[in-house]
Amino acid sequence: MRIEHLHQRLRALGANPRHAQRVLRLWAQALPQLGGRREPASFLPATLVAALPALADELAGLARLVSEHPGQDGSERLLVALADGQMVESVLLPRGGLCVSTQVGCAVGCVFCMTGQGGLVRQVGSAEIVAQVALARSTRPVKRVVFMGMGEPAHNLDNVLEAIDLLGTIGNIGHKDLVFSTVGDPRVFEALPQGRVKPALALSLHTTKAALREQLLPRAPRMTPDELVEAGERYARATGYPIQYQWTLLEGINDGDDEIEGIVRLLHGRYAILNLIPYNTVDALPYRRPAAEQAAAIARRLHRRGILTKLRQSAGQDVDGGCGQLRARATPPALRRVVPLRALAGGA
Repeated sequence: MRIEHLHQRLRALGANPRHAQRVLRLWAQALPQLGGRREPASFLPATLVAALPALADELAGLARLVSEHPGQDGSERLLVALADGQMVESVLLPRGGLCVSTQVGCAVGCVFCMTGQGGLVRQVGSAEIVAQVALARSTRPVKRVVFMGMGEPAHNLDNVLEAIDLLGTIGNIGHKDLVFSTVGDPRVFEALPQGRVKPALALSLHTTKAALREQLLPRAPRMTPDELVEAGERYARATGYPIQYQWTLLEGINDGDDEIEGIVRLLHGRYAILNLIPYNTVDALPYRRPAAEQAAAIARRLHRRGILTKLRQSAGQDVDGGCGQLRARATPPALRRVVPLRALAGGA
């Protein structure tokens, strides 16, 4: 379901734009539709007031909690059922963050990602994206939303931008606290600067080598690492937000000296932050995370070379909650062909 469909429903119930904004604001912020200092019947149309209880139930049904998996790091991975029974994952992050899903499955097919192994099932509607935020806010405050869960936001651009617009206005989340994460798609760099809400941008880099990137992200748009960084730099300078470059560390594949030199070449002097994320091991896939000491050493070397680097951990590693794993355990997909480690390392 899209937010535009909710606007149509509300208009049919007699709501004017201010009435609709109130209903959607309360929903997005997980506040009750009935109650407050003034009785809704005193300023809302009677037809809308009568429909509010059923409408609230319907909105809650857009994203329902199936199971929750708390991690020792303060995160909590949520398996969420959509109204048609399809499932996605959200992650409550420490310090008021939330990671949401934008697709059921994913078509990019990143070889190290469980979500991509089953392909794309369907798009997540803009209302279903906001519903994940409302669900999370019913349990704890959410001040930051990152579109880094299941799916590729660029492949569901209209729905994601519609959700970002609502969250960045009546959803009461700061624009730089909305983070659009993508493997890189020219449409993103055209569309994001045009919105009234301009989110921060996270770009999945993973390697400085074009040929290896095509192997790791087989169905990503054919933007080379150099092209991706150039486009990211333009957006960073236009918005005033540094680009977050995501780098999943894969042992023996993209953790060598040659990649460190490539990162320095690409990112030195850029308005950027490099997030090094040691791989969250998935039993069904052959990739492994480097030792903690090695990952820390890489971060230190990059710092010394002038690259602002943050060594991060994928939330919920202690509960085997890497993106796609909870859904895979609930509805096991047929795995795609896995690219052998030797083939990727040889392409490096």
